[in-house]
Amino acid sequence: MVTTAGAVAKSSPKIQQSRLQAFKRAQSLDHGISISWLEQTWVKQTFAEEGLKKNDLELLKKLGFKSIRLPVAFRWFEEQHIPDEEVFGRIDQVVKKCHDYGFKLVIDYHYGKLNDTNYLVETPIIIKRWLKIVKRYTHTNADDVFFELYNEPPRIDPKVWKDAAYNMVTAIRKIDQKHTLIIGASNYNSIYELSRFVRLADENIIYTFHFYEPFFFTHQGAAWVGDQVATTGVSFPYNAENFPALNPKARGTDGELNYNKYNKDGNEQSINDKLQIAKTWGAKYDVPILCGEYGVYNKYADLDSRCRYIKAMRAALKRLNIPGMLWDYNGAFSLFTGKPALNTLPVCMQEAIGVAR
Repeated sequence: MVTTAGAVAKSSPKIQQSRLQAFKRAQSLDHGISISWLEQTWVKQTFAEEGLKKNDLELLKKLGFKSIRLPVAFRWFEEQHIPDEEVFGRIDQVVKKCHDYGFKLVIDYHYGKLNDTNYLVETPIIIKRWLKIVKRYTHTNADDVFFELYNEPPRIDPKVWKDAAYNMVTAIRKIDQKHTLIIGASNYNSIYELSRFVRLADENIIYTFHFYEPFFFTHQGAAWVGDQVATTGVSFPYNAENFPALNPKARGTDGELNYNKYNKDGNEQSINDKLQIAKTWGAKYDVPILCGEYGVYNKYADLDSRCRYIKAMRAALKRLNIPGMLWDYNGAFSLFTGKPALNTLPVCMQEAIGVAR
């Protein structure tokens, strides 16, 4: 049964040792990257492939990454009737490889189906899955393996999401008190929803947000988003001389609004100002925060702009002491110009992510 978080969701006047530990663990996730393999449900051969090979780990190590986020489409695998042992078998491989190579690992529940109308039914399904995951990996070192409860909760009533998150945490804590949990706000891990969120009573939680501001730039041309991002050829930072005309498809959408204010949003200062929203919220409750995703869709954004954006993001996160994880290693937001390798990582991107030369 789904219960209400209610009065238990209050900030504690005294920081407990477990929360101090969560702060330390959050910082250990800095310089992270997502490996979008077990969430690529649209790629038929995905499950048959070995998603994380020895050469990938060696490359990531060479590039200075310290943590890996593994999004897994658990709900989709259930619906496809793929046996748990097959799914866990692949996760086991990643857990072992991350241990062998010294990477922190976030296991992320991706592509859930929670919404305002089904949460009474869907929340227990999510909890049931998490209990299986936690029992499987409760033996792992809690300094090295993290559990992210639900990627990008949708535009759902914040109270409904908070109740669902509370119930997930409560269920997990009955069998595992050691591992740090990662939780974000509704509206797709929005910084704005996070700013209205009230922390949960559990002391061993890192609060995550995803940052793709300005969305008009980072998602330009992304077909799955819709007409609002139909305008392409947008550079970063804003440059009046090469600013494209508004794509007619974007008229009357949020894309037109974003087009008209890009001269103010498309710069490093704006990134800093918006990240400050998350930083301020974390300071209010004295809890650790994590930028769990940031990056640029690479099909239409020019390389130099992408490099400048990633560099600006990393600088801003460092300035605010917020650990960050890039999206992603080998998908549509990849840093590389081809199959991941040192020779397919442009010089400007090497500089952006701080590769030692």
